[in-house]
Amino acid sequence: MVSAEEQVRKFQEFIEDNYKVKLLEASSTGKSFFTVEFSDLSKFDPSLAEELLNKPEDTIRAMEIACRQIDLPGEASKIRVRLINLPEARKVSIRHIRSEHLGKLLYIDGLVRQKSDVRPQAVSSKFECPGCGQVLSVLQLEQSFREPSKCSCGRKGNFLLLQKELVDVQSMVLEEVPETLTGGEQPKRINIFLKEDLVSPITEKRTNPGSKVKVVGVLKEVPIVLKTGGKSTRVDFLIEANNIEGVEEAFFDIQISREDEKAIIELSQDPKLYEKMINSIAPSIYGYEKVKEALLLQLMGGVMKTRKDEVATRGDIHILLVGDPGAGKSQILKRISRISPKGRYISGKGVSGAGITAAVVRDEFLGGWSLEAGALVLANNGICAIDEMDKMGEGDREALHESMEQQTLSISKANIHATLLTRTTVLAAANPNLGRFDPYGVLAEQIDLPPTLINRFDLIFPIKDIPNPAKDERIAKHILFLHQSPEGMEADLPTEVLKKYVAYARQRINPVLTDGALNEIKEFYVKMRGLGSSEEHAFSGREERAIKAIPISARQLEALVRMSEASARVRLADRVVKKDARRAIELLTFCLLEVGFDRETGRIDIDRISTGIPASKRDKIYAIKEIISELEGTIGKTIPIDDVLKAAVEKGIGESDVEEIIEKLKREGDLFEPRYGFVSRM
Repeated sequence: MVSAEEQVRKFQEFIEDNYKVKLLEASSTGKSFFTVEFSDLSKFDPSLAEELLNKPEDTIRAMEIACRQIDLPGEASKIRVRLINLPEARKVSIRHIRSEHLGKLLYIDGLVRQKSDVRPQAVSSKFECPGCGQVLSVLQLEQSFREPSKCSCGRKGNFLLLQKELVDVQSMVLEEVPETLTGGEQPKRINIFLKEDLVSPITEKRTNPGSKVKVVGVLKEVPIVLKTGGKSTRVDFLIEANNIEGVEEAFFDIQISREDEKAIIELSQDPKLYEKMINSIAPSIYGYEKVKEALLLQLMGGVMKTRKDEVATRGDIHILLVGDPGAGKSQILKRISRISPKGRYISGKGVSGAGITAAVVRDEFLGGWSLEAGALVLANNGICAIDEMDKMGEGDREALHESMEQQTLSISKANIHATLLTRTTVLAAANPNLGRFDPYGVLAEQIDLPPTLINRFDLIFPIKDIPNPAKDERIAKHILFLHQSPEGMEADLPTEVLKKYVAYARQRINPVLTDGALNEIKEFYVKMRGLGSSEEHAFSGREERAIKAIPISARQLEALVRMSEASARVRLADRVVKKDARRAIELLTFCLLEVGFDRETGRIDIDRISTGIPASKRDKIYAIKEIISELEGTIGKTIPIDDVLKAAVEKGIGESDVEEIIEKLKREGDLFEPRYGFVSRM
């Protein structure tokens, strides 16, 4: 057993030999800590390293005392030692922490689920004895504040508090990483206690909810207080952190080496770059080239812009896949959530509004309330894949509106008023409302989602499963080959290469629109808007009062800009050219023709998607309202339905349409039926 003095002397020698420069640097720059590699200490003295693992608190204290004995500029008394790279044998998963680990130095990794506010805590206090004037120091190591029991003069109690030393503390809840779980296991959690330089905002980026972190710390016990006021025989676990390291998560955190950069730039010169990347998005899924192209652009993303008036325009491209069962939507979603470093996959009925946004929970450790991040917040700067979106509750879906467009999440609950960032790209999948698409029905009417939510998606792809002998044979051949030799299907680019390429593009490339690309987008937008204004209206006598079809809106214009920028990023180009704009226009036109085409007028009508009612139908509703208004002036308040039918047929509106519109107006409260066969306005 090495004495404390011997330990301090050895540590002083170790620091002077290995870390003097680092320590001087930390002290002169005003840093309150410096990091020590465990392997360096192990090489210097294996017995000291062993002591550090088994009696960490005393050993770290000895190391810090050794630092103070070295002649340093600045305040060396506050220098803390932070340890990195512990041996693999000391890595413990949260679910395997046991009583044998108490008081030992461990390292664990996990996902930050919630984080409390920073609060001061007393670590030591000084009292004066009123009898003899002696100053007594008390270390505050317990949860309850301690006073001296007695003075050397014999006095007991009623000591005068002179001062107390406070340090900043914060608690954090760490949860097991989903990838490490098997079967139906629920991720386990543990409280982490942060002190001094480890609290926010110093470690803000590393310890924000949703971040993956590696924690080095000492396992301690926390007494459980019973309702009676006594202590329970059971105790809770807590890790007092010595160091926290962020594990790379978002695309912006991925480290790109010089070799990687060279390989990425070389790949960007490949004439078949787009084909290779599209084929690598989901190689096990046959076909869907347009969908895969859109997913590639989604991974790349557009450029987020903040204007002088502080209004931000999102750069994330949201995509919705609506399709028949068994068409491979879920596989596509799973694959994309794996390619994206901060990907989250959630599904339908298993999602609540709080689970997808954020929940306010009681902080058991420091008291009060704290925020627990949901899927969209956890996937900030990543992709959130939402499967079975049509199965989500209506109230839960409403939580998505602000997050998708404003990219923030406002919480006002339990005295917490917070705005969280959700710069998250959403990739969602849903089934048609009848389970399968009706090939003869209007496609937009079969998407069972609120129009306000649908309108926030830049691209909507219908995925139809229609029998086709030639295509079916190719799909069967592809699927059976995958079953016969699962390893046989190779992507043009390995996942790791694709991930690094996307990360490089997002980190370094912020393309700017050229005049050529800008004019291309403007001409397309104006031309498409012109299609709506030039339409002839059959059901309204006066042109200015006619309801015009709106082929595309300003939201689609912004979507075109985002997709053009993403296309330029694929080539690692810093300028968006005509070619990129045409690629974006082609994708948008493909989607609009699939879901926004109004068969009745033969034109594209964005209202089919954004409001659920095409312009042609709204025109008919307007005409019926006008007929009822005219008849009210001649007949009176109670109008026979037959008269409405007769007047509508004269204007070219079919009987079935009139009956449907009257029913709709009755449901919405515009009309009511005072007696059978008659209607009146409300």
